Amino acid sequence: MDIFQTASFAFIAACLVLLLKEQHPTLAFLLLFVSVLLIFFVILDQVRHIFRLLYTMAEYANINQSYIETIIKIIGIAYVTEFSSQLIKDAGLDSLALKVEMAGKVFILLVAIPILTTIVEMTLQLLPN
Repeated sequence: MDIFQTASFAFIAACLVLLLKEQHPTLAFLLLFVSVLLIFFVILDQVRHIFRLLYTMAEYANINQSYIETIIKIIGIAYVTEFSSQLIKDAGLDSLALKVEMAGKVFILLVAIPILTTIVEMTLQLLPN
């Protein structure tokens, strides 16, 4: 599915959600949720190609694999957090969406700590004793 098909699908889903919203709000939200999941899975398929390219470039540049994996995890956390937060906002639960965003930031920091530790250690090695 390319971007035109994805955008067309999203447009049709949005129209259906808007039509259903007043008469059947629960059904409208369920349709929205399923549509978002389908788009998310389409995006995941495309992201796999990007990840393969990143691994290939990292191998070619002789970059440590763990750094690439960490960066990919951080990107994944950011995308899942954004998708989840936007869906929760669509449900009218802004406060909960903000908590999801905060949790995403904490998880990103948690995943990034090994890289930050390496940077600090390398910096300390460069400084004179």
